[in-house]
Amino acid sequence: MEAIGVLRNTGQLIVFQSEVPLGFHGRKRLMSRLFPPCFGVSRGRHRAGRGSPGCKNEAVTLTGPGRPRTRESTRPGATAREEILDAAAELFTTQGYATTSTRAVADAVGIRQSSLYHHFATKDDILEELLTGTVAEGLAFARAASAIGDGTVSPAARLHAVALFDGTQLCSGRWNIGVLYHLPEARGERFRSFLADRGELRGLYRRLGSAAVPAPLWHGDARHHGELAFRLVESLVSLRADGQVTPDSPLQVADAAMVLCGAGSTLGTIRADSLALIARLGRDVPDPVAGTH
Repeated sequence: MEAIGVLRNTGQLIVFQSEVPLGFHGRKRLMSRLFPPCFGVSRGRHRAGRGSPGCKNEAVTLTGPGRPRTRESTRPGATAREEILDAAAELFTTQGYATTSTRAVADAVGIRQSSLYHHFATKDDILEELLTGTVAEGLAFARAASAIGDGTVSPAARLHAVALFDGTQLCSGRWNIGVLYHLPEARGERFRSFLADRGELRGLYRRLGSAAVPAPLWHGDARHHGELAFRLVESLVSLRADGQVTPDSPLQVADAAMVLCGAGSTLGTIRADSLALIARLGRDVPDPVAGTH
């Protein structure tokens, strides 16, 4: 005969075998008196050998629903955090941010939702990191290109290089994360870090554009030429969403920015200097782009 304790509302049984240490039954009776709403005791037969495998305490056996591990993730990424970002990028850009839950992201990676929270406290935290990642490389390059002060690179070549490199980053990511720029959530105070980085990048475009205009197409604030270059580069996001981006698109956009700045007559020289600057700063662009004529 064995005593079977039932944990109510859990579907689990605690089976007390007959061979238990001296004094155990007294403690069991005390538990049943102290916690009657939560713990009930009944007596009945229980077949031996049906306990949890490998249980170290042979006097107590737990049976009931468990929490099996989910499937192994096949996503790219050296860490679970990178896999989460990849899954979120796919779901946010294909199914929508508002309709994607953290549970859906966790399922896409093959981890439990609670494990996801070890890396990101909220869904907004995931979105913020994705958005920041879309401008991080372009901003770092624009800072480096703007900081060169030896006079060996023309302002037009700098602007062209920034536009080419930035556009290549927007086109080469695994997912078209730039479409998330237009989310109402992405413009709130919660994402001020991303907005600040994007604002700084925009300001560098405007400053380079102001210096790059030898013969402006219209009078007024020359910084608008840099603004147009910035907007042209971000238009690659929409082109990509429509399936219209090619390996040549970033270079075409950078070239178009030079034409708008009134530098179309020297585009060949500007392009060559731009590619040389990209290489000088230790960056690269895909060969099809570099080989376009």
